[in-house]
Amino acid sequence: MKNQYLLLFALLLPLILPAQDLQKQLQTQLIMAEDGDIIQVPEGNFHFDGTLSMDEKKNVTIQGAGMDKTIISFKGQTKGAEGLRITNSENIVVEGLTIEDAKGDAIKAMEVKGISFIDVRTSWTGKPKASNGAYGLYPVSCEQVLIDRCEAIGASDAGIYVGQSHNIIVRNSRAYRNVAGIEIENSTQAEVYKCEAVGNTGGILVFDLPDLPKKKGGDVRVFDNHVHDNNYKNFAPKGNTVAQIPPGTGIMILATSDVEVFGNTIKDNRTVGVTIISYYLTERPIRDKEYDPYPKAIFIHENIYAESKNWRPTWRSKIGLLLWSKFKRDVPNIVYDGVLDESVLNPDGSVMDRYKICIQEKDDITFANIDAQGGFKNIVRDIQAHDCERKPIREVKLQMDK
Repeated sequence: MKNQYLLLFALLLPLILPAQDLQKQLQTQLIMAEDGDIIQVPEGNFHFDGTLSMDEKKNVTIQGAGMDKTIISFKGQTKGAEGLRITNSENIVVEGLTIEDAKGDAIKAMEVKGISFIDVRTSWTGKPKASNGAYGLYPVSCEQVLIDRCEAIGASDAGIYVGQSHNIIVRNSRAYRNVAGIEIENSTQAEVYKCEAVGNTGGILVFDLPDLPKKKGGDVRVFDNHVHDNNYKNFAPKGNTVAQIPPGTGIMILATSDVEVFGNTIKDNRTVGVTIISYYLTERPIRDKEYDPYPKAIFIHENIYAESKNWRPTWRSKIGLLLWSKFKRDVPNIVYDGVLDESVLNPDGSVMDRYKICIQEKDDITFANIDAQGGFKNIVRDIQAHDCERKPIREVKLQMDK
């Protein structure tokens, strides 16, 4: 038996050593990279045991042979947390590769001005679980962000996440079996379009959260996406904000302003198609004195809804149970919690035009203001108070996308 193990090791040794050599070679190239370098990662399946990192570089491309051809696995990672970490850099491109089973985040970019992910997949293999890394593609505190033709699978927080960043495009990408498929958080001037969010707990989220260096997001457009069948159980670690997302959520707007949602197909999300809520609905304390917990200046229009009438809202969350208790199997397509910021009200109690939540959908869509502020006692199904239009949010232009 011992000889059999030795033989197996001898057979595997030529496969193991090249991966170790490649890991050292890649890390050296990332450290020594000069302006304009293209670092090529060959075709193959490789197992690395530690984070690849790059810091303070300009105009560098990390290029694989294709997301199905260059696959780097960090299963059993012993050094670092991220698969690939890029910091304090400018005009960086990552393209044509897959990162699997990182101990923490798959690819994190921080303080990068000009970061592009093209034809990149991040994945945690096997059944989704709380011990998976939090984020797949994770640019944070960045400017000029492009995510194009990418795929994210199995993240315990968000598959495609952009946080505290400015000038962002996420397009032509797919998020599958994450807690949150695609999330834009505390970010400004962002677009998410021509993406598919399927099989997640929640499809697309636009959030502003407290206790972050960048306090306020806004000017976000979510359009021409296919957001469907996001009914997977919530496997986020307890205590995370996304742990409160009800399975069966299509699009959720939380405590942010100046968001436009249009032209999307929102289908077969069992709990709710679109929900607009304040941070108060999370029932978490707010200690950040600069934080604005109210959603404002939202424009939802020209979307297609097709929710199955045979499903009921999830019972696995407080929000789901609330919707079940009020609507049973007839949850409206659009749900608004109705919590108002008194500082944006006119003397007659109406909302100032600048801050109105406007909805322009087909006549057959359903809506409810669930009156969270009044203890859910005066639910309003009439959409008339939101029958208004807003000026479209301007298109995002990226320097590297001209």
